[in-house]
Amino acid sequence: MLRKLPLLACTALFMTAGPAFAHVGVGPVDTFSHGFMHPLTGIDHVLAMVAVGLFAANLGGAALWLVPSAFVGTMIFGGALGYYGWPLPMVEEGIGASVVVMGLAIALGVRLPTIAAMALVGLFALFHGHAHGSEGIGIGVSFLPYAAGFVGATALLHITGIALGLSLDRLGETPAAIMKKCAGVAGAIAGVSILAGWLAT
Repeated sequence: MLRKLPLLACTALFMTAGPAFAHVGVGPVDTFSHGFMHPLTGIDHVLAMVAVGLFAANLGGAALWLVPSAFVGTMIFGGALGYYGWPLPMVEEGIGASVVVMGLAIALGVRLPTIAAMALVGLFALFHGHAHGSEGIGIGVSFLPYAAGFVGATALLHITGIALGLSLDRLGETPAAIMKKCAGVAGAIAGVSILAGWLAT
């Protein structure tokens, strides 16, 4: 019975909390600077996109650039779906889940084949892209600079995660592993807080 208490506690918490919606009334969506700043000012986007870069750095090899590229490419596709009004269920929950899953993947040192890692981050990228694209419904061609901005910021956050991972590796295997586990756990906890509505995004 005692082993089931953490699961029961988490279930109760999720049933009593509502998700935080980060993409309602985001403000202007018609300039490059607005698009560039939006991912940088949302903790959910920052954590998820840095985590993708760190995850790619952990995998190494071709995954170092293929995994972030898969995220950016699929995010653009998701953005187009959102912009043209194609529905995607549970977008905010998908974004929150991306923070949890990527955090756990880093904390546990998960090593997926490159194609599987690309598919995983691509799934989450759909939600991130759809959220951004939905912000531009009805504003026409002026949305393109905004879209270019959030794509650029996303790439920058991925590069930051890669640089962080490669820098930690220089500390040695054990210190790097400890710091990555701490970062992953912190990210996963933040993701849970986002999903539960405790952390404003």
